[in-house]
Amino acid sequence: MTFRPRRSVLYMPGANARALEKAKSLPADALILDLEDSVAPEAKDSARDQVVAAVRTRGFGEREVIIRVNALSGPWGETDLAAAATAGADGILVPKVNAADDLRAIGSALDRLGAPATTKVWAMMETPLAFLKAAEIAATAREAAGRRLACFVLGTNDLAKETRARLVPGRAPMLAWLSSAVLATRAYGLDIIDGVANDLDDMAAFEVECRQGLDLGMDGKTLIHPKQIDIANTVFSPTAAEVEWASRVLAAFDLPENAAKGVISLDGRMVERLHADIAARTVAIANAVMTRSEAA
Repeated sequence: MTFRPRRSVLYMPGANARALEKAKSLPADALILDLEDSVAPEAKDSARDQVVAAVRTRGFGEREVIIRVNALSGPWGETDLAAAATAGADGILVPKVNAADDLRAIGSALDRLGAPATTKVWAMMETPLAFLKAAEIAATAREAAGRRLACFVLGTNDLAKETRARLVPGRAPMLAWLSSAVLATRAYGLDIIDGVANDLDDMAAFEVECRQGLDLGMDGKTLIHPKQIDIANTVFSPTAAEVEWASRVLAAFDLPENAAKGVISLDGRMVERLHADIAARTVAIANAVMTRSEAA
């Protein structure tokens, strides 16, 4: 099993050349080079050129590089998509996805523009309609036009704005919506990245929110500042104890006498074959994290 860690996914403003350069040395698993919210209208064209040039230098190492384009319905979206399609980024983050047809259109456009097969699509889930149709959107990953879809990114700030839900500690107003998105991604083999935390001064609260995302089933968290990276990386990495137990579970099922068994006993605990599947993923994630750390 091969995994690409997405524990920490840091937004970087595409108009800020210093930030793009700094991103090359940050320990984030993934970078979202932003052409949308963080870029003023008068800077859209120059930011696009700057981001594409930065991606083409291949200077970001093992970090996954994603370009967030502007909405295709706006004045910059189509130009952004055309530029991003051939920049060589690992993925393109599409804002304001509301329906499966949005992703079908993006997939067809990327094919037409000559984007390599390695360029994936990440869907920004940030509207009530997106969450109501989360399963339909995720299901496009099984279609030819939507085969590039790899990940949901939750836009909790925009979701709060559009629903009028309050962003309170514990995020109780949103838990049902967040869980519905997790279910949709898992049903179709996709990853899901939690929304940002806005308070940059309360790192204890940030850690609590990361752990909540982990408990809900998220793969990582989107970040707005480099100082959030280490906590996200720690929280979304398997612990040493988890890796040790997972390795023992796999070793036990590998024994000849257990090869055909669906359930075994290990240290007085009942362990099912499904636990071996979970263990395999835990070990694969740990190995991927180690590889990522060694390459940083």
